[in-house]
Amino acid sequence: MSGETVSIAITGAGGAGVMTASQMLLDAVAKEGLYGLMGRSSGPQIRGGEVAAFLRLGTRTVECLDDRFDIMVALDWLNVERFSAEIPLDAKSLVLCDADAGEPPARIVASGARLVALPLQETVNSLPGGRMNMVGLGLVSALLGVGADTIVAVVTKSLGKRGQAVLDAGIAGVNAGAALIDGIDTSVYRLEARAIATERWNISGNEAAGLGAVRGGVRFVAAYPITPATEILEWLAPNLEKVGGVLVQAEDELASINMIIGGSFGGTPSLTATSGPGLALMTEAIGLAVASETPIVVIDVMRGGPSTGIPTKSEQSDLNIALYGLHGDAPHIVTAANSISDCLFTAQWSVHLAEQLQVPAIVLTDQLLGQSRAIVDRPADIAFLGKREMASGALDTYQRYAVTTSGVSPMAIPGTPGGEYVADGLEHAVSGRPSSGAEDHTTQLDKRARKIEEFDYGQHWAEIAGDGPLAVLTWGSCAGPVREACARAEAMGLRIRLICLRLLAPAQVDALEAALEGVERVLVVEQSHSKQFYRYLRAHYDLPRDVRVLSRPGPLPIRAGEVLEHLQSWS
Repeated sequence: MSGETVSIAITGAGGAGVMTASQMLLDAVAKEGLYGLMGRSSGPQIRGGEVAAFLRLGTRTVECLDDRFDIMVALDWLNVERFSAEIPLDAKSLVLCDADAGEPPARIVASGARLVALPLQETVNSLPGGRMNMVGLGLVSALLGVGADTIVAVVTKSLGKRGQAVLDAGIAGVNAGAALIDGIDTSVYRLEARAIATERWNISGNEAAGLGAVRGGVRFVAAYPITPATEILEWLAPNLEKVGGVLVQAEDELASINMIIGGSFGGTPSLTATSGPGLALMTEAIGLAVASETPIVVIDVMRGGPSTGIPTKSEQSDLNIALYGLHGDAPHIVTAANSISDCLFTAQWSVHLAEQLQVPAIVLTDQLLGQSRAIVDRPADIAFLGKREMASGALDTYQRYAVTTSGVSPMAIPGTPGGEYVADGLEHAVSGRPSSGAEDHTTQLDKRARKIEEFDYGQHWAEIAGDGPLAVLTWGSCAGPVREACARAEAMGLRIRLICLRLLAPAQVDALEAALEGVERVLVVEQSHSKQFYRYLRAHYDLPRDVRVLSRPGPLPIRAGEVLEHLQSWS
């Protein structure tokens, strides 16, 4: 453990309650005034297969998993070796397992971790209605020193609605699990409760993205469920209705994207959420939104690809399709959230940009951000609200695609007297009339490009921190471990500049040039096999001559320790 945080992995069979128990543990430490992060990993079959929860709990904010795990609780050994690469253990790690579960896997033994076999199943069998996950919860919460009243309160809130018998069994399991730590030195795992000075949220990236969309003004959502984006829809379904909005579960992604184009064409800010395969299906219609200048927002929660790939694990390899996947010259916005809480800001800002500029905006998050939960300080309220320029006044000579100074043409929603025009995917004259003329084509291409290239995106295009001749350029879920690596480097006396891009397209050439002033070397950090981010940077920006890349595909996350190793070796 780092002294400020403790890292815990809980593994077991899908459906055994690993995630439920882990969620309860996160809730409990939040009540104790601590921070935490909970990620998840599972096989593609979800239920009946293997599943693992990864927690990092601490006295400070936590944005990424640690380099190693202090504690591993194996509720059983089912396929646990599939996670072994995701659960780095060493001689200081403690592995708790069931005494009746058989021999530990070879890779666990080879890690050198201290293995302690406990009568987990025997304890479960001794309890009426006993559940292994509740015994495991009691075990871990006792190791961490979570107050007994706190854990009982959390269990009561979670299980109370399922009846007294279930609640009693749950509490009995927690108490029995806590009793099993006798003889284990818990002093190194204890996290002291803290007073809570500011309001905190326990939120996932997908929930934050949904909230950001609503705050931005989205009132119509059409989408087809897909891992790992489905939780956005699950959160929006009840909450969108509270603000007068509507969510439709479409029959597929093609219907989803065309529904939201229609919704936005009718005047309602609209959104869909998907993952890589869904985004691929949507690209033709996104081009329609570009040509017709219809604002829409598409949130892509990336997973391992291509094709169905590894749907339950994270990767940043949809970057190229988000940037370049549309046919023709099709200027659009691509943004990326840099943390779980930033999913809120980025989604809200993206709605604002889409509406303001009348363009499609693709928001990139990934499984690691979307399906992880974190205890965070309450994000600041921001004022961005989607507002498109509407046609008004006398419209006798209305031209939907008139060339304006900003490139944004006032939009008339259907039914506006005098605002009638032809709307389709064909190239058009300023009136909207279809045209194959070279002059009209060039005029509209110039207008569509200019409005997003010349827009003032302010300071929100990137997060910049620190100063020094060595800079780290990164984006998305890699930002968390890079931030921690930079903080560790600073504590060691190194001066590192951190630049996390939030606006990926259009490229902010002048802004990045200014941010890199005085920088001699750049380390690019990303999670893709083909170095998509690095190659995008090379295509659009003048980087210093010395550039190194830390890149690998999912599902293994980039960890702060390996980023720090690169920084140290190059300083």
